[in-house]
Amino acid sequence: MQHIIDRFISYVTIDTESDPNSETTPSTKKQWDLANKLVDELKAIGLSDVSIDENAYIMATLPSNVDHAVPTIGFISHFDTSPDFTGANIKPQIVKDYDGKDIILNATENIVLSPDYFEDLLMYKGQTLITTDGTTLLGADDKAGITEIVTAMEHLINHPEIKHGTIKVGFTPDEEIGRGAHKFDVEKFGADWAYTMDGSQVGELEYENFNAAGAKITVKGKIVHPGYAKGKMINSMYYASEFINSLPRTETPEHTEGYEGFFHLHNIEGDVEKTMLQYIIRDHDKDKFEARKALMQKIVDDLNTKYESEVFKLELKDQYFNMKEKVEPVMQIVDIAEAAMKAVGIAPLIKAIRGGTDGSQLSYMGLPCPNIFAGGHNFHGRYEYVPVESMQKAVEVIVKIAELTAVSSEQ
Repeated sequence: MQHIIDRFISYVTIDTESDPNSETTPSTKKQWDLANKLVDELKAIGLSDVSIDENAYIMATLPSNVDHAVPTIGFISHFDTSPDFTGANIKPQIVKDYDGKDIILNATENIVLSPDYFEDLLMYKGQTLITTDGTTLLGADDKAGITEIVTAMEHLINHPEIKHGTIKVGFTPDEEIGRGAHKFDVEKFGADWAYTMDGSQVGELEYENFNAAGAKITVKGKIVHPGYAKGKMINSMYYASEFINSLPRTETPEHTEGYEGFFHLHNIEGDVEKTMLQYIIRDHDKDKFEARKALMQKIVDDLNTKYESEVFKLELKDQYFNMKEKVEPVMQIVDIAEAAMKAVGIAPLIKAIRGGTDGSQLSYMGLPCPNIFAGGHNFHGRYEYVPVESMQKAVEVIVKIAELTAVSSEQ
């Protein structure tokens, strides 16, 4: 267990925050720091064909150790962290034998991780937790996944008695800003299917995710001296609030769960002359997803008609789609993962992702790619934590998937 802790901490203490406003890949130079470390580590544990391209996409191979044909499978994680909350100067804290009570993350700032608010903590009573110090995120999304993949490959190399086919490893930049799979070379990767290790609580197994789009609404105003503004000033911020209030108030992330979609206003910038609203649009159902985009356009059109001017401008961009369509024809890959979990004593929690992963895009690029738990909770913020036992179980699942794929191919 200490080996996993040490590896994980060595990753999360390297700042790899991505930047949605950058046009480069990776979007931040500091992502190279961990990328280059991972290349060295993959070589050191004995993987073959270790490579990193000009965009920091890492690939490596564990050759088959059986003499019969086995499908080539892959395991993929991303090494960037979310720009939603700082990932610089992370100081992980180790909580051994968690007692089920409040965890003081930062006494000076009175930041507390409490099971009264985060009930999932009680699932891990008696286990070892890794938390933040309350001032940064942790980076378990998705450095827990990387830790698990590297550790599983190391275990398979050190235990040749465990039979497996060819296994591919892939690590990507910029997943947190929706670009993780954009420059992923599926043909070079060479897997028949893969799994992203990018889920949350232990047992999660997902092959459905949101359809996703981004929307930017630009609202034009007109600045006039406020003392002489009657009938002349157009305050774009008031007009923007009218757009906001035209969307269903309860169809937002804080009011929805399960398969319910939403509109999420995540950024506002504005003054009298110009206000910009940025939304993400999410829905598992394709028809409802299209209806959400159409509703935004209708509101813009209606408001422009009301004010007899092109006050509102909408820009919509699809981001990714529900992988279910691509995975269902090859459901045996989900069945193998489910069987692997059961074999190592985990009750599979098959559910839809209220988000997306590299796997959703990769599935549409020809690499079916369900998602498996990495163990972390409360991603993208100061209350993020990961149980070490969950990471250990994820390692066991990876190893068992490799073994079951080889065994099933022999029969």
